[in-house]
Amino acid sequence: MTLDEYQTKALVTELMDRPDNVNANDPAFVAKILGLVGEAGEVAEKVKKIVRDKEGKISAGDKQEIKKELGDVLWYIAVMSDYLNLSLGDVAQTNIDKLMSRKQRGTSRGSGDNR
Repeated sequence: MTLDEYQTKALVTELMDRPDNVNANDPAFVAKILGLVGEAGEVAEKVKKIVRDKEGKISAGDKQEIKKELGDVLWYIAVMSDYLNLSLGDVAQTNIDKLMSRKQRGTSRGSGDNR
């Protein structure tokens, strides 16, 4: 499945109504942002517990649980991208282009968005 195919399928499961012109303070958009950070936090929680309780050893069951949470993160990214009229494939390509440029220029380490 391509990222754009995933995005199309993910949008079918969207529950909230949204206006034609989305603003950053629209409840549906805010809910997606909060959902994204919440799900990313759940990924972090699962890893924290593996480090804390299992000496960092990741079991097959742990991987499956993390995979579920990563899927939830992906869903929120796909839907938020659509709210901004962006295809998930384009978002992914833009990110790879940015990272490859940083690698080629030797600026992968450091700080700042536009390095």
